Amino acid sequence: MSKTESVQEFYARNPKANPSGLSVNNANGIGHFNVFSRENCFRSTPYSRRDFYKITLIIGSGKLYYADKCVDIDKPALLFSNPSTPYSWEAISDKQTGYFCLFTPSFMHAEHQHFILHQSALFKVGGNYVFFLNPQQVISLSGVFMQMIEEIKSDYIHKYDLIRNYVQVIIHEALKMQPANTYQPHSSAVRISNLFVDLLERQFPIDSQERSLELKTAKDYASKLAIHVNHLNRAVKENTGKTTTQHISDRVIREAKALLIHSNWTIAEIAYSLGFSYPPYFNNFFRKHTKMTPGIFREQYLHV
Repeated sequence: MSKTESVQEFYARNPKANPSGLSVNNANGIGHFNVFSRENCFRSTPYSRRDFYKITLIIGSGKLYYADKCVDIDKPALLFSNPSTPYSWEAISDKQTGYFCLFTPSFMHAEHQHFILHQSALFKVGGNYVFFLNPQQVISLSGVFMQMIEEIKSDYIHKYDLIRNYVQVIIHEALKMQPANTYQPHSSAVRISNLFVDLLERQFPIDSQERSLELKTAKDYASKLAIHVNHLNRAVKENTGKTTTQHISDRVIREAKALLIHSNWTIAEIAYSLGFSYPPYFNNFFRKHTKMTPGIFREQYLHV
């Protein structure tokens, strides 16, 4: 499994995307932004987490792979990627067009900005990241991306403020496609639950055998958040309908499946990396949640 990809590493992997050697901190000292056409994009990208946000207008068919699921892209789509959720892309059709922009968290966190990315329904962990588009939406959103491409080439002193507005237009267009019940009122329980989910996701992906999962129990997370474990459990249950332990177990299972599918690590190595003292403990945990052993899961997936 690939390690978290930085903006610098993205440009090293895609030298054509940055022919002028644009600094990764070009936006007046408040983060990085860039926008591209997908005309010369790679047909596949490695399964990994990125340390930047990305919005992609995909025109062309392909498959998006997440930890334990695959999304078929068989029509134009808008994809939102966040630093917490690893994924990979595999193109199917020969013709791949569209646009994408990438930006660091600080780009949208300027002092005058009140939009918090990780709280958005589009970028939050477990949110809906893919929106299929009708022809009119493709035309409209393509126009916004083209405006950003033209603007980033300009000498206008406030061009990044204007580009932030274009990014907001894309975000709000997608939010209008979201069901109304995806929005949650702000409350203490919501805030604590969101902090827990963010902290949980920051433990992943496990991309090196040299480190293992640090936070394993609800008590570990409560201690890290400096709240009582009962307070954490109530907030998470109230906001999500699932217990803290269920969230942790589900996420460990997703990571286990990703490692079984995307890495060549042995099952024992995967067990240790996920914080299990002995491989049999991991086998029992995996079988309890999936009704099969890790070995059978890996074998079945590789023969699909």
